[in-house]
Amino acid sequence: MKTIRLMAALAASLLFTQPAAAADAYPSKPIKLIVPYQAGQGTDVAGRYLAEYLARALGQPLIVENRPGAGGNIGASEAARAAPDGYTLLMGTNGTHVLNEYMYSSTAFDPDRDFEPVMLVSSFPMVLLTRPGSPYANLADLRDAKKAKADSINVGMPSTTARLVFELLKQQGVNSMRGIPYKGSATATTDLMGGQVQIGIDTVSAARSFITSGKLRALAVTSLKESALLPGVKSIAEQGLPGFQVIAWNGLYAPKGTPPAIVQRLNAELAGILARPEVRQRLLELGHEPGGGTPAELTAFSRSERLKWQPLIVQAGLKAE
Repeated sequence: MKTIRLMAALAASLLFTQPAAAADAYPSKPIKLIVPYQAGQGTDVAGRYLAEYLARALGQPLIVENRPGAGGNIGASEAARAAPDGYTLLMGTNGTHVLNEYMYSSTAFDPDRDFEPVMLVSSFPMVLLTRPGSPYANLADLRDAKKAKADSINVGMPSTTARLVFELLKQQGVNSMRGIPYKGSATATTDLMGGQVQIGIDTVSAARSFITSGKLRALAVTSLKESALLPGVKSIAEQGLPGFQVIAWNGLYAPKGTPPAIVQRLNAELAGILARPEVRQRLLELGHEPGGGTPAELTAFSRSERLKWQPLIVQAGLKAE
């Protein structure tokens, strides 16, 4: 009898120590980072840059896979279905983890129940764009286009956040525009430069190189005031719509059920990376304000964002489909 009890105790001990042992050995193979947008989009740019540092810190390759479509829902739902072992991660956004829940009839995932938050990675405003030589030089020109009974202005929208900015502008009187959805920044930017759309709404990160090279011109940013990420460009709020503010953000997530030790390891490594001066400087150059914090803080932040945007989206009947 003593032998049986001893074996049972040993089996129980092994059962409860296996997850901890697995976490201690993590990672032992390459990790996949899903970016739910096209290559070249703001989230993709920051994700690939940080993936290089995280791979060195963890001692395993981080393979970035782009899964664009449905405002990020396709990639996020794939990550939600992945094994919770730390070998599939998601670079989530305010689109996938806040806005899409209210702007799409179905997302195939729940942002709270299906993910373990790791860390807020970065935040950034959106920017209104046009081509050099365009008749639209600022927000007033877009508002005046309606007064002049001009044809509808086609606006490229490569994300849910871009759609939100578009709808908020229409609500506040800038209603000469017609929204054209895109799967990502690359195709939206190509059509903007080619004249298929007259205005673009995108992240500062995705648009910055085109602005600095003179291929595109910035009309306004969506922060309350001029952003240090794009100096010299006035905000929408400063151009006649007081209080207008839409800030986008990126956050690292793992599938629900990922061992806490793995989540904490990822958080600690990422915190160390984001504390490096050269990383912070490079993220600013890419159009991202560096983030940070604990998994619990990311949970609280995303929930506060839902409380902020859900009533507005529902009341206005905003839909991304």
